[in-house]
Amino acid sequence: MVARMSDDSLPEEWITLRGWLSDDLESGAQRCGFMRRSTGRVDAEMWLRLILMHVAGGLSLKQTVLRAAELEWCELSHVALFKRLRVAHDWLTDLCGGLLEWQRQRIDEPHVWPEGWKVRLIDATDVQEPGSTGTSWRIHYSLSMPSMVCDHYELTDGKGGEKFGRFNFSKGEFVVVDRGYSHRAGVAHVIDSEANALVRWNPASFPLEDSKGNADDMLRWLRKLPKTAPGEKNVLFRHDGRIYPMRLCAVRKSRLATETARKKAREKAKKKGNEIQPETLEYAEYVMVLCSADWRLVSMGAALNLYRGRWQVELVFKRLKSLLQAGHVPKESDASARAWMQAKILSALLIERTLWEGEFLSPWGHGFGRGRASEPLAIVY
Repeated sequence: MVARMSDDSLPEEWITLRGWLSDDLESGAQRCGFMRRSTGRVDAEMWLRLILMHVAGGLSLKQTVLRAAELEWCELSHVALFKRLRVAHDWLTDLCGGLLEWQRQRIDEPHVWPEGWKVRLIDATDVQEPGSTGTSWRIHYSLSMPSMVCDHYELTDGKGGEKFGRFNFSKGEFVVVDRGYSHRAGVAHVIDSEANALVRWNPASFPLEDSKGNADDMLRWLRKLPKTAPGEKNVLFRHDGRIYPMRLCAVRKSRLATETARKKAREKAKKKGNEIQPETLEYAEYVMVLCSADWRLVSMGAALNLYRGRWQVELVFKRLKSLLQAGHVPKESDASARAWMQAKILSALLIERTLWEGEFLSPWGHGFGRGRASEPLAIVY
């Protein structure tokens, strides 16, 4: 059976999704090594549909090829589909890159927030393979606000650390991250790019000095904070012979939040076989955020409130793992696991594009002239 899909046989939903991808899937698949040549039996578009049916649809390999046969798309074995999936990583990455480029153009158009800055929330999440000894994978993710779309991602193995060096920054951006990115080299990279950093401070990995260059006792200052009002202190750090001024904005946690944080700290220390330090338990009483922007541009309260928005990227991870079931990789080899993860990310980007398009619903139920960012609007009088 020749498995080429004409527009007449495609559901309307697939026609829409297909319009957001490369015009020439065949050439892209060959360029990325997914297909050596067009065989005439199963083309690139059909392979993509089968991969998405398996990964995004939650069907097993056997269920996928059975469904394809029932729909009279094509007839092939689940082993053949598995072999194609193993070599699909580069092609799926290329398709994701096209969607990301479109989203970056949309990000740059209307949204600037707050006070003239584009805000990016950056974080990483782990995905585990089957078995207690399975290799973990890590997705490094950048979410643009307030458009809530991904502007960059990177897939690494479980040893790929959280660091700013995985991302490029531009002048005026405001970058918000958790304590996993609390390192001098990374923050210096953000500031050197003329962007602004808002980082949850980790005292163990990020030594600070006071404005005079002396190693300061931050706990002594923190103890003076009132129970419900925040405070800020001018500090600095050194990296590669340069001095970087920062502001440390802090606020006391509630009693319940403090107890929860101390419990997590004790469990983490126990898991690593370490004895928890009294300073660690005391630091757990505060939320401490380092801000590189001048107070005249971002007030202390605005910096702390802006950091609260970092939770949005955590919600993206929760959706990715629950709705797309990307929290557990059902593959045993590195090649198939990487391809599976890229297919999940492609599915997530297609969902984001669908949500964006949904902001402009039309009474006829489909879009036209919006499939490519470069297409102009045609007005006929």
